Amino acid sequence: MKLSDIKLGVIGLGYVGLPLAVEFAKHRRVVGFDVSEKRIGELVNGIDVTLEVASQDLLEATQLLFSSAVEDLKDCNVYIVTVPTPIDENNAPDLKPLKAASSMLAGVLEKNDIVVYESTVYPGATEEVCVPVLESGSGLRFNLDFFAGYSPERINPGDKENTLTMIKKITSGSTPEIARFIDELYGSIIQAGTHLASSIKVAEAAKVIENTQRDLNIAVINEFAKIFNILDIDTQEVLDAAGTKWNFLAFKPGLVGGHCISVDPYYLTYKALEVGYHPEVILAGRRINDGMGQYTATQLVKAVSRKKIHIDEARVLILGFTFKGDCPDVRNTKIIDIVEELKSFNMKVDVYDPWTDHSEVKREYGISTILTLVENTYDAIVIAVDHSQFKSWGEGKIRSLGKANHVLYDVKHVLPKGCSDIRL
Repeated sequence: MKLSDIKLGVIGLGYVGLPLAVEFAKHRRVVGFDVSEKRIGELVNGIDVTLEVASQDLLEATQLLFSSAVEDLKDCNVYIVTVPTPIDENNAPDLKPLKAASSMLAGVLEKNDIVVYESTVYPGATEEVCVPVLESGSGLRFNLDFFAGYSPERINPGDKENTLTMIKKITSGSTPEIARFIDELYGSIIQAGTHLASSIKVAEAAKVIENTQRDLNIAVINEFAKIFNILDIDTQEVLDAAGTKWNFLAFKPGLVGGHCISVDPYYLTYKALEVGYHPEVILAGRRINDGMGQYTATQLVKAVSRKKIHIDEARVLILGFTFKGDCPDVRNTKIIDIVEELKSFNMKVDVYDPWTDHSEVKREYGISTILTLVENTYDAIVIAVDHSQFKSWGEGKIRSLGKANHVLYDVKHVLPKGCSDIRL
Protein backbone atom coordinates (compact mmCIF):
# COMPACT_ATOMS: atom_id res chain seq x y z
CA MET A 1 0.00 0.00 0.00
CA LYS A 2 1.18 3.53 -0.81
CA LEU A 3 0.35 6.68 1.14
CA SER A 4 -1.66 7.86 -1.85
CA ASP A 5 -3.84 4.74 -1.56
CA ILE A 6 -4.83 5.36 2.04
CA LYS A 7 -8.46 5.80 2.95
CA LEU A 8 -8.23 6.73 6.60
CA GLY A 9 -10.73 6.25 9.40
CA VAL A 10 -10.18 7.74 12.88
CA ILE A 11 -12.22 6.02 15.58
CA GLY A 12 -13.05 8.24 18.56
CA LEU A 13 -13.13 12.03 18.26
CA GLY A 14 -12.11 13.20 21.72
CA TYR A 15 -9.03 15.09 22.85
CA VAL A 16 -6.80 12.72 20.87
CA GLY A 17 -8.78 11.65 17.83
CA LEU A 18 -10.17 15.00 16.70
CA PRO A 19 -6.85 16.87 16.31
CA LEU A 20 -5.47 13.79 14.55
CA ALA A 21 -8.37 13.58 12.10
CA VAL A 22 -8.22 17.31 11.35
CA GLU A 23 -4.47 17.21 10.71
CA PHE A 24 -4.63 14.15 8.44
CA ALA A 25 -7.54 15.73 6.55
CA LYS A 26 -5.16 18.47 5.38
CA HIS A 27 -3.52 15.80 3.22
CA ARG A 28 -6.19 13.20 2.39
CA ARG A 29 -9.81 12.16 2.82
CA VAL A 30 -10.61 11.10 6.38
CA VAL A 31 -13.66 9.62 8.04
CA GLY A 32 -13.87 10.80 11.63
CA PHE A 33 -16.09 8.36 13.53
CA ASP A 34 -17.60 8.70 16.99
CA VAL A 35 -20.43 6.74 18.59
CA SER A 36 -21.89 9.95 20.03
CA GLU A 37 -24.39 11.47 17.61
CA LYS A 38 -24.38 14.61 19.77
CA ARG A 39 -20.62 14.94 19.38
CA ILE A 40 -20.86 14.48 15.62
CA GLY A 41 -23.59 17.10 15.39
CA GLU A 42 -21.47 19.61 17.29
CA LEU A 43 -18.41 18.99 15.13
CA VAL A 44 -20.38 19.35 11.89
CA ASN A 45 -21.43 22.77 13.18
CA GLY A 46 -17.86 23.73 14.05
CA ILE A 47 -18.16 23.22 17.82
CA ASP A 48 -15.48 21.38 19.76
CA VAL A 49 -16.35 21.32 23.46
CA THR A 50 -12.84 20.08 24.30
CA LEU A 51 -11.47 23.34 22.85
CA GLU A 52 -8.61 21.46 21.20
CA VAL A 53 -9.59 22.48 17.65
CA ALA A 54 -10.76 25.94 16.62
CA SER A 55 -14.19 26.32 15.02
CA GLN A 56 -12.70 27.70 11.82
CA ASP A 57 -10.37 24.71 11.47
CA LEU A 58 -13.33 22.35 11.79
CA LEU A 59 -15.40 24.18 9.21
CA GLU A 60 -12.46 24.36 6.79
CA ALA A 61 -11.70 20.63 7.05
CA THR A 62 -13.44 19.86 3.76
CA GLN A 63 -11.78 16.45 3.38
CA LEU A 64 -13.04 15.29 6.78
CA LEU A 65 -16.35 13.47 7.05
CA PHE A 66 -17.80 13.38 10.57
CA SER A 67 -19.99 10.35 11.11
CA SER A 68 -21.54 8.04 13.70
CA ALA A 69 -22.57 5.52 11.01
CA VAL A 70 -20.37 2.41 10.78
CA GLU A 71 -21.26 2.11 7.08
CA ASP A 72 -19.17 5.20 6.36
CA LEU A 73 -16.05 3.30 7.46
CA LYS A 74 -16.42 0.45 4.96
CA ASP A 75 -14.32 2.12 2.27
CA CYS A 76 -11.43 2.80 4.65
CA ASN A 77 -8.31 0.63 4.59
CA VAL A 78 -6.34 2.17 7.47
CA TYR A 79 -7.98 2.72 10.85
CA ILE A 80 -6.61 4.64 13.83
CA VAL A 81 -8.30 3.87 17.16
CA THR A 82 -8.24 6.65 19.79
CA VAL A 83 -10.89 5.58 22.28
CA PRO A 84 -10.50 6.06 26.08
CA THR A 85 -8.79 3.45 28.25
CA PRO A 86 -9.83 4.29 31.82
CA ILE A 87 -9.56 2.27 35.01
CA ASP A 88 -12.41 0.74 37.00
CA GLU A 89 -13.29 1.15 40.66
CA ASN A 90 -10.58 -1.37 41.57
CA ASN A 91 -7.89 0.52 39.60
CA ALA A 92 -7.80 -2.25 37.01
CA PRO A 93 -7.67 -1.47 33.26
CA ASP A 94 -11.10 -0.99 31.72
CA LEU A 95 -10.68 -2.16 28.15
CA LYS A 96 -14.38 -2.24 27.26
CA PRO A 97 -14.20 0.81 24.94
CA LEU A 98 -11.14 -0.66 23.21
CA LYS A 99 -12.77 -4.06 22.77
CA ALA A 100 -15.99 -2.45 21.50
CA ALA A 101 -14.07 -0.41 18.92
CA SER A 102 -12.17 -3.50 17.81
CA SER A 103 -15.38 -5.52 17.52
CA MET A 104 -16.97 -2.79 15.43
CA LEU A 105 -13.96 -2.61 13.12
CA ALA A 106 -13.97 -6.39 12.72
CA GLY A 107 -17.28 -5.96 10.89
CA VAL A 108 -15.76 -3.72 8.21
CA LEU A 109 -12.20 -5.11 8.11
CA GLU A 110 -11.01 -6.37 4.74
CA LYS A 111 -7.90 -8.06 3.37
CA ASN A 112 -4.69 -6.01 3.72
CA ASP A 113 -6.30 -3.44 6.02
CA ILE A 114 -4.27 -1.94 8.87
CA VAL A 115 -5.53 -1.06 12.36
CA VAL A 116 -3.38 1.30 14.43
CA TYR A 117 -4.11 1.83 18.12
CA GLU A 118 -3.24 5.03 20.00
CA SER A 119 -5.09 4.34 23.26
CA THR A 120 -2.83 3.86 26.29
CA VAL A 121 -2.56 0.18 27.24
CA TYR A 122 -0.20 -2.16 29.05
CA PRO A 123 2.57 -3.89 27.06
CA GLY A 124 1.06 -6.69 25.01
CA ALA A 125 -2.55 -5.49 25.02
CA THR A 126 -2.72 -4.71 21.28
CA GLU A 127 -1.73 -8.21 20.24
CA GLU A 128 -3.23 -10.09 23.20
CA VAL A 129 -6.58 -8.29 23.50
CA CYS A 130 -7.38 -6.27 20.38
CA VAL A 131 -6.05 -8.50 17.62
CA PRO A 132 -8.04 -11.61 18.72
CA VAL A 133 -11.22 -9.52 18.64
CA LEU A 134 -10.39 -8.39 15.10
CA GLU A 135 -9.61 -11.95 14.02
CA SER A 136 -12.71 -13.57 15.49
CA GLY A 137 -15.07 -10.90 14.19
CA SER A 138 -13.65 -10.65 10.69
CA GLY A 139 -12.54 -14.19 9.96
CA LEU A 140 -9.23 -12.76 8.75
CA ARG A 141 -5.79 -13.89 9.89
CA PHE A 142 -3.43 -11.55 11.67
CA ASN A 143 -0.26 -10.65 9.73
CA LEU A 144 -1.53 -12.59 6.75
CA ASP A 145 -4.82 -10.92 5.88
CA PHE A 146 -4.65 -7.79 8.04
CA PHE A 147 -2.06 -5.96 10.11
CA ALA A 148 -1.79 -3.85 13.24
CA GLY A 149 0.27 -1.06 14.69
CA TYR A 150 0.61 1.03 17.80
CA SER A 151 1.46 4.73 18.03
CA PRO A 152 0.79 6.09 21.52
CA GLU A 153 -0.95 9.44 21.81
CA ARG A 154 0.98 12.29 23.40
CA ILE A 155 -1.70 14.96 23.42
CA ASN A 156 -1.46 17.44 26.29
CA PRO A 157 -4.99 18.90 26.73
CA GLY A 158 -5.11 22.67 26.78
CA ASP A 159 -1.50 23.05 25.58
CA LYS A 160 -1.43 25.39 22.57
CA GLU A 161 2.34 25.20 22.11
CA ASN A 162 3.11 21.48 22.29
CA THR A 163 0.45 20.52 19.80
CA LEU A 164 0.05 17.26 17.85
CA THR A 165 2.46 18.05 15.03
CA MET A 166 5.11 19.48 17.37
CA ILE A 167 5.48 16.35 19.53
CA LYS A 168 7.68 13.50 18.29
CA LYS A 169 5.58 10.41 17.54
CA ILE A 170 6.47 6.87 18.51
CA THR A 171 5.40 4.36 15.86
CA SER A 172 5.40 0.59 15.50
CA GLY A 173 3.88 -2.17 13.40
CA SER A 174 3.18 -5.88 13.48
CA THR A 175 5.71 -6.59 10.69
CA PRO A 176 8.81 -4.65 9.66
CA GLU A 177 7.13 -3.56 6.42
CA ILE A 178 3.96 -2.40 8.14
CA ALA A 179 6.00 -0.62 10.80
CA ARG A 180 7.83 1.39 8.15
CA PHE A 181 4.55 2.19 6.41
CA ILE A 182 2.92 3.41 9.65
CA ASP A 183 6.02 5.45 10.43
CA GLU A 184 5.81 7.07 6.98
CA LEU A 185 2.10 7.76 7.47
CA TYR A 186 2.63 9.65 10.72
CA GLY A 187 5.76 11.27 9.35
CA SER A 188 3.61 12.95 6.73
CA ILE A 189 1.97 15.16 9.39
CA ILE A 190 4.33 15.24 12.40
CA GLN A 191 6.79 18.12 12.05
CA ALA A 192 8.77 17.02 15.11
CA GLY A 193 9.56 13.68 13.48
CA THR A 194 8.95 10.07 14.47
CA HIS A 195 10.66 7.33 16.43
CA LEU A 196 10.17 3.85 14.99
CA ALA A 197 10.13 1.33 17.84
CA SER A 198 11.33 -2.22 17.27
CA SER A 199 7.98 -3.75 18.26
CA ILE A 200 4.45 -2.93 19.30
CA LYS A 201 5.23 -3.99 22.87
CA VAL A 202 8.14 -1.55 23.08
CA ALA A 203 5.90 1.30 21.89
CA GLU A 204 3.19 0.33 24.40
CA ALA A 205 5.72 0.15 27.24
CA ALA A 206 7.28 3.50 26.30
CA LYS A 207 3.92 5.23 26.56
CA VAL A 208 2.94 3.74 29.88
CA ILE A 209 6.25 4.60 31.58
CA GLU A 210 6.21 8.23 30.35
CA ASN A 211 3.36 9.11 32.66
CA THR A 212 4.40 6.65 35.37
CA GLN A 213 7.74 8.44 35.67
CA ARG A 214 6.01 11.81 35.90
CA ASP A 215 3.58 10.44 38.49
CA LEU A 216 6.44 9.25 40.68
CA ASN A 217 8.30 12.55 40.41
CA ILE A 218 5.21 14.43 41.56
CA ALA A 219 4.64 11.89 44.34
CA VAL A 220 8.05 12.48 45.89
CA ILE A 221 7.50 16.27 45.76
CA ASN A 222 4.10 15.76 47.42
CA GLU A 223 5.80 13.78 50.17
CA PHE A 224 8.39 16.55 50.55
CA ALA A 225 5.52 19.04 50.93
CA LYS A 226 3.94 16.99 53.71
CA ILE A 227 7.24 16.86 55.58
CA PHE A 228 7.99 20.55 55.11
CA ASN A 229 4.49 21.51 56.28
CA ILE A 230 5.16 19.71 59.56
CA LEU A 231 8.53 21.45 59.81
CA ASP A 232 6.89 24.82 59.04
CA ILE A 233 9.07 25.35 55.96
CA ASP A 234 7.70 26.84 52.74
CA THR A 235 7.87 24.06 50.13
CA GLN A 236 8.15 26.41 47.16
CA GLU A 237 11.11 28.21 48.72
CA VAL A 238 12.84 24.86 49.19
CA LEU A 239 12.16 23.90 45.55
CA ASP A 240 13.40 27.26 44.31
CA ALA A 241 16.63 26.83 46.27
CA ALA A 242 17.16 23.22 45.19
CA GLY A 243 16.32 24.20 41.61
CA THR A 244 19.52 26.24 41.37
CA LYS A 245 21.36 22.97 40.76
CA TRP A 246 21.54 22.15 37.06
CA ASN A 247 20.17 18.62 37.32
CA PHE A 248 17.36 19.17 39.83
CA LEU A 249 14.01 18.28 38.23
CA ALA A 250 11.43 21.08 38.35
CA PHE A 251 8.32 19.35 39.67
CA LYS A 252 5.74 20.91 41.98
CA PRO A 253 3.38 19.42 44.58
CA GLY A 254 -0.26 19.09 43.65
CA LEU A 255 -3.28 16.98 42.80
CA VAL A 256 -2.64 14.41 40.09
CA GLY A 257 -5.80 13.79 38.08
CA GLY A 258 -6.80 13.55 34.45
CA HIS A 259 -6.94 10.66 32.03
CA CYS A 260 -3.19 9.94 31.81
CA ILE A 261 -0.81 10.51 34.71
CA SER A 262 -3.19 9.22 37.37
CA VAL A 263 -4.34 6.27 35.26
CA ASP A 264 -1.44 4.92 33.21
CA PRO A 265 0.64 3.61 36.15
CA TYR A 266 -2.18 1.21 37.00
CA TYR A 267 -1.95 -0.30 33.51
CA LEU A 268 1.70 -1.11 34.09
CA THR A 269 1.19 -2.44 37.62
CA TYR A 270 -1.71 -4.60 36.39
CA LYS A 271 0.52 -6.28 33.84
CA ALA A 272 3.38 -6.60 36.32
CA LEU A 273 1.13 -8.41 38.80
CA GLU A 274 -0.20 -10.61 36.02
CA VAL A 275 3.32 -11.89 35.29
CA GLY A 276 4.16 -12.38 38.97
CA TYR A 277 6.02 -9.19 39.86
CA HIS A 278 4.73 -7.01 42.70
CA PRO A 279 5.62 -3.37 41.96
CA GLU A 280 6.43 -1.34 45.05
CA VAL A 281 7.66 2.12 44.11
CA ILE A 282 4.97 2.72 41.47
CA LEU A 283 2.12 1.78 43.80
CA ALA A 284 3.63 3.80 46.64
CA GLY A 285 3.63 6.85 44.39
CA ARG A 286 0.03 6.21 43.45
CA ARG A 287 -1.01 5.96 47.10
CA ILE A 288 0.63 9.31 47.88
CA ASN A 289 -0.91 11.09 44.90
CA ASP A 290 -4.34 9.51 45.31
CA GLY A 291 -4.40 10.75 48.88
CA MET A 292 -3.54 14.39 48.15
CA GLY A 293 -7.16 15.51 47.82
CA GLN A 294 -7.96 14.25 51.30
CA TYR A 295 -4.70 15.72 52.63
CA THR A 296 -5.47 19.13 51.10
CA ALA A 297 -8.94 19.15 52.64
CA THR A 298 -7.56 18.21 56.06
CA GLN A 299 -5.01 21.04 55.88
CA LEU A 300 -7.84 23.48 55.17
CA VAL A 301 -9.92 22.22 58.09
CA LYS A 302 -6.94 22.70 60.43
CA ALA A 303 -6.42 26.24 59.14
CA VAL A 304 -10.11 27.06 59.63
CA SER A 305 -9.91 25.77 63.19
CA ARG A 306 -6.81 27.88 63.91
CA LYS A 307 -8.78 30.98 62.92
CA LYS A 308 -11.49 30.07 65.43
CA ILE A 309 -14.03 29.58 62.64
CA HIS A 310 -16.73 27.05 63.46
CA ILE A 311 -16.10 24.05 61.19
CA ASP A 312 -19.63 22.66 61.28
CA GLU A 313 -21.58 24.19 58.36
CA ALA A 314 -18.69 26.52 57.44
CA ARG A 315 -19.07 27.74 53.85
CA VAL A 316 -16.21 26.87 51.51
CA LEU A 317 -15.63 28.05 47.95
CA ILE A 318 -13.57 25.84 45.64
CA LEU A 319 -12.19 27.81 42.69
CA GLY A 320 -11.69 25.34 39.85
CA PHE A 321 -12.82 21.79 39.16
CA THR A 322 -11.00 20.69 36.00
CA PHE A 323 -7.95 18.47 36.37
CA LYS A 324 -5.64 21.21 35.04
CA GLY A 325 -5.63 24.92 34.33
CA ASP A 326 -7.17 26.54 31.23
CA CYS A 327 -8.72 23.26 30.13
CA PRO A 328 -12.35 22.05 30.30
CA ASP A 329 -11.42 18.42 30.98
CA VAL A 330 -12.90 17.08 34.23
CA ARG A 331 -12.02 13.42 33.69
CA ASN A 332 -10.68 11.88 36.90
CA THR A 333 -10.31 15.29 38.54
CA LYS A 334 -9.04 15.04 42.10
CA ILE A 335 -10.87 18.21 43.13
CA ILE A 336 -13.84 15.95 43.83
CA ASP A 337 -11.79 14.33 46.63
CA ILE A 338 -11.42 17.73 48.31
CA VAL A 339 -15.13 18.40 47.96
CA GLU A 340 -16.17 15.06 49.42
CA GLU A 341 -13.70 15.25 52.31
CA LEU A 342 -14.86 18.76 53.28
CA LYS A 343 -18.47 17.62 53.13
CA SER A 344 -17.60 14.82 55.54
CA PHE A 345 -16.84 17.57 58.08
CA ASN A 346 -20.35 18.91 57.42
CA MET A 347 -18.99 21.92 55.59
CA LYS A 348 -21.10 23.52 52.86
CA VAL A 349 -19.08 23.50 49.64
CA ASP A 350 -19.61 25.57 46.49
CA VAL A 351 -17.61 24.87 43.33
CA TYR A 352 -17.02 27.56 40.73
CA ASP A 353 -15.29 26.87 37.41
CA PRO A 354 -16.00 28.89 34.25
CA TRP A 355 -14.22 26.27 32.13
CA THR A 356 -16.49 23.33 32.92
CA ASP A 357 -19.60 22.00 31.26
CA HIS A 358 -21.93 22.23 34.27
CA SER A 359 -24.19 19.42 33.05
CA GLU A 360 -21.18 17.12 32.64
CA VAL A 361 -20.00 17.81 36.20
CA LYS A 362 -23.50 17.07 37.49
CA ARG A 363 -23.76 13.87 35.46
CA GLU A 364 -20.29 12.52 36.27
CA TYR A 365 -19.85 13.68 39.87
CA GLY A 366 -23.31 14.48 41.17
CA ILE A 367 -22.54 18.04 42.18
CA SER A 368 -23.95 21.32 40.90
CA THR A 369 -21.37 24.01 40.22
CA ILE A 370 -22.34 27.63 40.86
CA LEU A 371 -22.49 30.18 38.05
CA THR A 372 -22.13 33.42 40.01
CA LEU A 373 -20.01 34.55 42.93
CA VAL A 374 -21.16 36.68 45.86
CA GLU A 375 -18.82 38.77 48.00
CA ASN A 376 -18.51 38.40 51.79
CA THR A 377 -19.91 34.87 51.69
CA TYR A 378 -17.27 32.26 52.51
CA ASP A 379 -15.40 31.12 55.60
CA ALA A 380 -12.74 29.53 53.40
CA ILE A 381 -11.63 29.84 49.78
CA VAL A 382 -9.52 27.23 47.98
CA ILE A 383 -7.71 28.09 44.75
CA ALA A 384 -7.68 24.53 43.43
CA VAL A 385 -6.91 25.10 39.73
CA ASP A 386 -4.58 27.66 38.16
CA HIS A 387 -6.91 29.05 35.50
CA SER A 388 -5.65 32.28 33.93
CA GLN A 389 -8.85 33.97 35.06
CA PHE A 390 -8.07 33.29 38.71
CA LYS A 391 -4.52 34.54 38.25
CA SER A 392 -5.81 37.81 36.80
CA TRP A 393 -8.14 38.39 39.76
CA GLY A 394 -5.34 38.79 42.28
CA GLU A 395 -5.56 38.53 46.04
CA GLY A 396 -8.00 41.42 46.51
CA LYS A 397 -10.79 40.11 44.32
CA ILE A 398 -10.42 36.54 45.58
CA ARG A 399 -10.44 37.58 49.24
CA SER A 400 -13.47 39.81 48.64
CA LEU A 401 -15.49 36.61 48.28
CA GLY A 402 -14.70 35.70 51.89
CA LYS A 403 -16.12 36.94 55.15
CA ALA A 404 -14.13 39.33 57.32
CA ASN A 405 -12.51 36.32 58.99
CA HIS A 406 -11.71 33.64 56.45
CA VAL A 407 -8.98 31.27 55.24
CA LEU A 408 -7.45 31.49 51.75
CA TYR A 409 -5.73 28.27 50.65
CA ASP A 410 -3.64 28.61 47.49
CA VAL A 411 -3.16 25.00 46.40
CA LYS A 412 -1.68 25.91 42.99
CA HIS A 413 0.54 28.82 44.07
CA VAL A 414 -1.46 31.20 41.89
CA LEU A 415 -0.71 34.16 44.17
CA PRO A 416 2.69 35.43 45.31
CA LYS A 417 4.00 34.19 48.65
CA GLY A 418 2.33 35.89 51.59
CA CYS A 419 -0.96 36.56 49.79
CA SER A 420 -2.66 33.42 51.07
CA ASP A 421 -3.01 31.96 54.56
CA ILE A 422 -1.71 28.55 53.53
CA ARG A 423 -0.45 26.89 50.36
CA LEU A 424 0.47 23.36 49.44
